[in-house]
Formats: sequence, C-alpha cells, structure tokens
Amino acid sequence: MRLTALVESEDHVCARYRLQAFRPHLNAAGHALDLAALSKSWWQRLAVLRSHRDADIVVLQRKLLSRAEVAILRRNVRRLWFDMDDALWLRDSYSGKSFASRKRRHRLQNIVRVAELVIAGNSYLAEQAKHLGAKATQIIPTCVDVRRYPSARHERATANLVWVGSSITLRGLEAIAPILNAIGDRLPNARLKLVCDRFFQPGRLPIVECPWSEEREADEIAAADIGISWIPDDPWSRGKCGLKVLQYMAAGLPVVTNRVGVHAEMVVPGETGFLASTETEWADAIATLAADPDLRRRMGAAARALVEARYSVEAGAALWRNLIEDRNAGRGSA
Repeated sequence: MRLTALVESEDHVCARYRLQAFRPHLNAAGHALDLAALSKSWWQRLAVLRSHRDADIVVLQRKLLSRAEVAILRRNVRRLWFDMDDALWLRDSYSGKSFASRKRRHRLQNIVRVAELVIAGNSYLAEQAKHLGAKATQIIPTCVDVRRYPSARHERATANLVWVGSSITLRGLEAIAPILNAIGDRLPNARLKLVCDRFFQPGRLPIVECPWSEEREADEIAAADIGISWIPDDPWSRGKCGLKVLQYMAAGLPVVTNRVGVHAEMVVPGETGFLASTETEWADAIATLAADPDLRRRMGAAARALVEARYSVEAGAALWRNLIEDRNAGRGSA
C-alpha cells in the first residue's frame, strides 16, 4: 500500500512522532509512506490537494481545511484518513479567548464526516470525533523511539528535575511557580533543568537553562533524575497525548505530574511515578524520590518497560500495519 501524508511540515513535531517514526517499519512490511507539506499559499496548497491520485491512502494530519479544500481533496484521492492528536475543535489553553470556536468545530466536523477513518491520539479525541460524525475511529497513541534514550543512572543522593517543552507550553509551568517554589523550599539542593527555547526563574527553585536541540534532547532528559509535567485542567489539555511524559519514561525517569487527561493513564502511582495536585503532594512526591535512588531506579525501569510495551515506535507501527491490512481487507474499526 502507498500512503501519502499531508502535513504542516516534514519536521513538525507531530509529523515526526506520529508518522515519520513509523516509516521504516511500514517499509519493512511492504508499504510506502511519503510526506507532503501543505503550503500556506492557497494556490500551492490547491496543487498539493490535487496531486495524490496515485496514493492508495491519503492521511491528512491535523490541518483544518476549508469546506472547499476538503471537497477538492476528497475528489482527488482514493481513500482519505484524518490524523488528530489535539482537541482541534477548540482554541488552546493560552489563546486568551474562550475555548469554543464555531469555525474550528465546523471545519473539523466537515473533515471527519467525509474521511473514511479518523486516527486519534487518545480515547478522548476518538470519542469527540465520533460525536462529530466520524464513520470510524482508531486510537494510535503518540509513540517514542525508546532506543534514542539512554537509561538514567540514578546515582545522586538528591534529585535533579527536568522539564522539556516549547515557549508556548512553558506558560503552563510558569502557572505553577508556587509549586516549584514549594519544592525548592523543601529540597534546597534540588535543581530544575529546562530543556526549552525560553526560560524563566520561579524564584526559590534554581533553574538550569538547557537550550533545546533535537540532537541533545534525549541525552539531557536521561541526565536528570525525575521528569515533571503539568497541564491545565481544561478541555484543550484533555486532548493532549503526553509526549513529554513518554520521553521521561523512555529515559528511565520516574514522573511526577498532575491528574489531567492521559497523564492518569501513563503514570501508575507508586510504580512509575506519582500523580499530584496540591503543593504538598508535589513536594512530598519529589522529596520521596529525591531521598531514594533505588526507588527512582525501580520506577524508572518500570516506566521504560511500560513505554516499550504500549508507546514505543514498534508498538505504534504494529497498530499501523494492522490498521492498513484490516481496512484493506474490509475489516473496519469501530
């Protein structure tokens, strides 16, 4: 089978983690995957929408095309699938406006109704796609290449925290500056490494600034002791697919995060990390892990094993292969 994915750009994080990562495995199974970027220019985008008639399946990733663009695409492809890993019918947590967006909702509804299949990053997104009229859905989580991540050694008697993200998602971390300061008060030797393109100082928890690069990201994560993540408890965040948590776990780090969306599915309290809400819960969790390198090592090993089983590129590629073969044989997903 020949698949063509229409993406924002080939180096976009979603294209890299949700499509490109699976290419070698699909090739090994006799399938071909090509990526084509959708230009911001309407005329150039129109040319792309019309140019994939030879593909067996076209996968449109995330892009909320206009009704006219969707109609053009549908007329020019054999089979259309749609991949979504965010609550695309909403504005994001930091938009400054209400979450509800009539334009975004209508555009997504139009796409999922004409697509043969919607591939969703989690069950929340799949249910919303069904509610909007999707004919069929399949959950394929965002996956990571565990082989890229060294295993953390957990040799320190204290603990260095790590957070990885972008200047946009850093706003979530800034929102919990009081929690970070509570950790700093409780553990004077603690440090927080920010792997990002922007930095801030919460006050009483020292920050180690680490400019993000794709080449160094995995090593910088694995050089820490505890991975942390926090997202707002809102409709947009419930659609997130937990990439940074998976990265920490792949590097053998226990994770401390809040109980929102897929966090509660990925982190097994007491086994791969802790789920925390209040300042006290956060500080207690970090203090427990900081005092016990053996506990960090056990939890980190369990976290890495969980990623290998459920969220690795190999696991995701198997889902893609089965999906392609089942749909091609006429065995559809619910």
